[in-house]
Amino acid sequence: MSIAPTIGVFALQGDVREHARALEAVGAKAVAVRRPGELEAVDGLVVPGGESTTMWKLAETFELLEPLRLRIKSGMPAYGSCAGMIMLADRIEGGVEGQQTIGGIDMVVRRNAFGRQVDSFEADIDFAGRGALRAVFIRAPWVESVGSDVEVLARAEAEDRIVAVRQGPLLATSFHPELTGDVGVHSYFVDMVREL
Repeated sequence: MSIAPTIGVFALQGDVREHARALEAVGAKAVAVRRPGELEAVDGLVVPGGESTTMWKLAETFELLEPLRLRIKSGMPAYGSCAGMIMLADRIEGGVEGQQTIGGIDMVVRRNAFGRQVDSFEADIDFAGRGALRAVFIRAPWVESVGSDVEVLARAEAEDRIVAVRQGPLLATSFHPELTGDVGVHSYFVDMVREL
């Protein structure tokens, strides 16, 4: 793997610029991914926060859903934040009828579990044993349950809810690290991409 891996940011909807800035800050080359050909050219992918049902519909419209699933199945590293966590979940609770995901992480995620926009909050969490990290939760999901191969990386202490997980080359958080200026999660992901 090159010193500066090329990491795509799913750019049809969500916090694209914020993730790109954080990735560049930790030594990756960030590129927008809107088409299957662009997806093929990256070493890893970030699926940003946004709105999971809109992401699913746009991924289908732009003929990206199946290519995304195939790249994930073939072992491409991916990181999903908030709506991106929902998109990487194998199963979701509280989705709209027929809602599909990319899948890849053996977990059940509940959409909007922490409440509506007015219920957004910030909290300090211990992420992957690396010490305190400021986490921003906006209409955030949480993880209801995980399979035996999924590592829990963080919990929101107030409710002891799972808010960060890893399964092999896949990483997901229910919070938005791209909004805080703390690049710890992005650094962790870029290290994952370099190692794989």
